[in-house]
Amino acid sequence: MADSFKPPPSVRAAAIRGLMLRREQSKSQKAGLDTKQASAQGIGSGVQRASDLKSGAALSESTVRRMKNYFTRHASNYKLDPGKSPKEDKGYVAGLLWGGDAGRGWANNIVARLDARRKAGRR
Repeated sequence: MADSFKPPPSVRAAAIRGLMLRREQSKSQKAGLDTKQASAQGIGSGVQRASDLKSGAALSESTVRRMKNYFTRHASNYKLDPGKSPKEDKGYVAGLLWGGDAGRGWANNIVARLDARRKAGRR
């Protein structure tokens, strides 16, 4: 059976905060792609990821790896820019949608553990 991973409360809380801030952004400015738009472009949506994290349902290994990759690619974008409020900073909100700092740490730890297990010859 494939591994699955349940997001901890801190990751769920970041996703919930991200969804709330994104709704606030939507009222005053274009707030990125919605799930349907992202799907049409063949890319994952932070809104979908946040919905998954918020639900607390177990995530697949491939999803956790996508989370790690998101944070690696956007390392300079997901921190709150000085002088901006959280709802003004789209990169910050996007990072929260993927679980924020808690999500980054959680995904990195899982991937490191899985990679070490594979390297040792265990699945």
